Amino acid sequence: MTSPGNPTVPPGETDASTRRRVAQSILEHGPSTAAELATRLSLTPAAIRRHLSALLESGDLEAREQRVRGQRGRGRPAKVFALTDAGRTGFRQSYDDLAVHALRALAEHGGDGAVAAFARDRVAGVEQRYREQLDAHPELSPGEILARVLTDDGYVASVQPAHGGEQLCQHHCPIAHVAEEFPQLCAAETEAFADLLGVHVQRLATIAEGDGVCTTNIPDLTDPVPTTTRAHRPRGRKAAR
Repeated sequence: MTSPGNPTVPPGETDASTRRRVAQSILEHGPSTAAELATRLSLTPAAIRRHLSALLESGDLEAREQRVRGQRGRGRPAKVFALTDAGRTGFRQSYDDLAVHALRALAEHGGDGAVAAFARDRVAGVEQRYREQLDAHPELSPGEILARVLTDDGYVASVQPAHGGEQLCQHHCPIAHVAEEFPQLCAAETEAFADLLGVHVQRLATIAEGDGVCTTNIPDLTDPVPTTTRAHRPRGRKAAR
């Protein structure tokens, strides 16, 4: 039964919640035809077509030709609808929960030091790819290269000028839910940024703590650096000159 106000939406639901149910059904049952989805979700054919069209347009779904095992009947095969990577993003909460439970177990058996070591290992890939791109892109500043590497990891990062240097902004955090409980993940990132750039950086805001953007202040790499980071300075292009 659908809502009197909108014949394609069940009572008590909005378009968004109905589309969430459509995506959830595909996640649980795999690629599905429109008829299968309409039956499972008690939606009319017109309703399911409208919601599928919206999910296709948003990039959350893709349409494929249904695979037929054995003898194929007459007529065109039915289309099946499958989640794209973008469509799966909204369901990664369960993976976050698994990661939280795993880190809790690690902390219980290995202590905070084990969690910190895990956090450092996790950012090792960022460090490696930063160094690879540093010489490959002489037209970019070290901060811009770091932003590019972080964007490849899903952080949607950018760099903008700031007083006395730059600000590194991470507009999305794939691990925000986990980092809320384990700030060692953010701390390891900050340490890695300082190590790579060869200068003391300061984390001003994090999504894990409720801020809209993760913001890190990067001082001008041409300025003198503190003694504690001077040994790492050659890793930043400007600092190496």
